[in-house]
Amino acid sequence: MSIEIESKSTQRRTLVHWFRKGLRVHDNPALLQVFDVARTAPHKYSVRPIFLLDPGILDWLQVGANRWRFLQQSLSDLDNQLRELNSRLYVVRGKPVELFPKLFERWNVELLTYESDIEPYAVQRDAAVQKLAAVHQVHVDTHCSHTIYNPEVVMARNLGKAPITYQKFLGIVDQLKLPKVREKPEKLPEEVQPSEDALELADASVYDCPTLEQLVKRPDELGDNKFPGGETEALRRLEASLRDEQWVASFEKPKTSPNSLEPSTTVLSPYLKFGCLSARLLYERLKGILARHPKHSKPPVSLVGQLLWREFYYTAAAAEPNFDRMLGNAYCIQIAWNEQPDHLAAWTHGRTGYPFIDAIMRQLRQEGWIHHLARHAVACFLTRGDLWISWEEGQRVFEQLLLDQDWALNAGNWMWLSASAFFYQYFRVYSPVAFGKKTDPTGAYIRKYVPELEKYPANCIFEPWKATLSAQREYGCVLGKDYPHRIVNHDIVHKENIKRMTAAYKVNREVRTGKQEPDEELDEPTGKRKASSIKSGRAAKRRR
Repeated sequence: MSIEIESKSTQRRTLVHWFRKGLRVHDNPALLQVFDVARTAPHKYSVRPIFLLDPGILDWLQVGANRWRFLQQSLSDLDNQLRELNSRLYVVRGKPVELFPKLFERWNVELLTYESDIEPYAVQRDAAVQKLAAVHQVHVDTHCSHTIYNPEVVMARNLGKAPITYQKFLGIVDQLKLPKVREKPEKLPEEVQPSEDALELADASVYDCPTLEQLVKRPDELGDNKFPGGETEALRRLEASLRDEQWVASFEKPKTSPNSLEPSTTVLSPYLKFGCLSARLLYERLKGILARHPKHSKPPVSLVGQLLWREFYYTAAAAEPNFDRMLGNAYCIQIAWNEQPDHLAAWTHGRTGYPFIDAIMRQLRQEGWIHHLARHAVACFLTRGDLWISWEEGQRVFEQLLLDQDWALNAGNWMWLSASAFFYQYFRVYSPVAFGKKTDPTGAYIRKYVPELEKYPANCIFEPWKATLSAQREYGCVLGKDYPHRIVNHDIVHKENIKRMTAAYKVNREVRTGKQEPDEELDEPTGKRKASSIKSGRAAKRRR
């Protein structure tokens, strides 16, 4: 026993950086700390940057093939970036709470660093790992670098609560000091290369990055690789997106097209989600451009405004562990949604009979990305607009299919678009016909993603039910045979659903105030609330 203790005491100490999100080497303070400490005593320390991959999640986690591919590409690129710095990525298979005690002992770990995370699962996991580290006398340092601002600091400036309006949030962060964007670490000296452990001696590839075949269990679901994963592609896309400074300065999200054949926005969101791109770097670059163009767009519609929406939702989510569900969620209005499996399946797979909605959902499944305003359209359609299905169901579909699926943003946007939280003008409903026509009057987007309707003329491609049966045959697509009939009549159901929302809001106010209210009247032709009721609704919005 004494020999073993002596051997361990003379063994080199290992510094571990744990990658989770933050799959990059630029502006990564937790990684930089490990590199800097190693450089102070290269003969004393070894460096092992790790990523933990639980093989079990490949079977049960509801993640689509496109996002697994994005992760695989991001890990491979990260490994390449680290090798240029005289290190590498060690991918370790297993559950964190089972692996870390073994790694602490096997590698004689002295320091563990990682980027903090607000998601409830991550908070619980990290607390368990910190307890294990304390038992093994491993020092743990965490850094907030996935967001521009630390949500805890924002809440501290708001009496310990998350601001629940965007404008309030902006007022708070305007007073905060911006964290400095860090450069990527300098190359490590040769001396810090770790010796092979017992597992590496037995299998030299034991810590290699997973292959595409190992991660993607359903390769038939892979679409075109339009948005490759990794830091290299993130920085290339950043430069391409910011090259036209006038475009950046004049950007307004509502003026972009949800149904252009190629993205009308930056598509940097997947790279921010995985941390391949630093939000702080993007913010710094945007602010630099705007300083050179004094006449520029402003939040919430500007590019800076879009980035700050991300910050807003992260802060709100950090204060509410039930942020991704209706029950027990302090922000969320309680609504008795319907369970309609057939309608949910039709929406999920792009078979609603509304070509604009179906085109969006098919693009999502094929490519893993859709424009933000397209997300507005399909979310409104699923929930308060047409199908009256819970936003939690839509959230689950987006969680599976979106490359940029992010716990806080996904839930926050679904609550907003279903008028369950943060946004309360539920009488403003997206038309599944007119909204798409505004930016694509010829229907080119529909023809790309709903090829059954390719021969339909512009005057009925958004409303194929207006074509006669003989015309449908002429166009090579008969409704009910080659393409589904519409599953609801928007002109009718959206007015009924406005009444349902009015009733739901009334019940929620009564529960909150303990006072019964008179029934609200509706303007029957439009389905909108009358002026007196709208005033009441605005007052309710201010109270929230």
